[in-house]
Amino acid sequence: MVGYDPEGRCVSTAEAAAAGSASGLVTRVLVSPLDVLKIRFQLQIEQLSSRNPTAKYHGILQAVQRIFREEGLTAFWKGHVPAQFLSVGFGAVQFMTFERLTELMHNVTSFQARDSLVHLVCGGLAACTASVAVQPVDTLRTRFAAQGEPKIYLNLRHAVVTMYQTEGPWTFYRGLTPTLIAIFPYAGLQFFFYNILQQFSKWVIPAEAKNGASVRNLVCGSCAGVVSKSLTYPLDVVKKRLQVGGFEHARAAFGQCLLP
Repeated sequence: MVGYDPEGRCVSTAEAAAAGSASGLVTRVLVSPLDVLKIRFQLQIEQLSSRNPTAKYHGILQAVQRIFREEGLTAFWKGHVPAQFLSVGFGAVQFMTFERLTELMHNVTSFQARDSLVHLVCGGLAACTASVAVQPVDTLRTRFAAQGEPKIYLNLRHAVVTMYQTEGPWTFYRGLTPTLIAIFPYAGLQFFFYNILQQFSKWVIPAEAKNGASVRNLVCGSCAGVVSKSLTYPLDVVKKRLQVGGFEHARAAFGQCLLP
């Protein structure tokens, strides 16, 4: 069960952090290609249509074929190292904070830890805390996933040094404001809908059914994620555009380095 449960065995801070990290790590490996596609689509100003001759990407299949042809199979895992740091760090901080916040709400207020409203508020606050902690890594991940060929950043160290020297230390926090504006309702609604769907699913999938709990958690988590992401997606586009704001400057600087 996600969150503090006064009637059950409560997980420790270390257990919550480990569970969040592990789930983030596995998820990132599986969805990385889709994440690269999403970022490329978000950063393309032109309409995603084959009728637009200036658009590089027209749709999912065409984008997959073009990225594979121009950049190779590994392009779908560009920025995977910082993305893993992002997922592991975000998951650890988010779940650890969520556990402690729900426990605090239960102990010092009149609200119950399993209330959907508590999950809404605590989930949003936990995600904001995690976002501030991992924002620099998120910016690096976006830069790597966005770059095509020739590469602007050769590796993680080169990206950090180049961005720091050409754009300053605050560039690693580009897009933090829309991130926080988006992540609070996104994560809050995710935990909120997950809690509601969990309660509703008990009527549909009996607890004694084989693998009933696992199926219920998977379905509820997926549905909650789809609804919350759909409601807050525009702010994610704004965040990505801000994070690559210094991309053209870096491209120009990199090109000058290659001149004889």
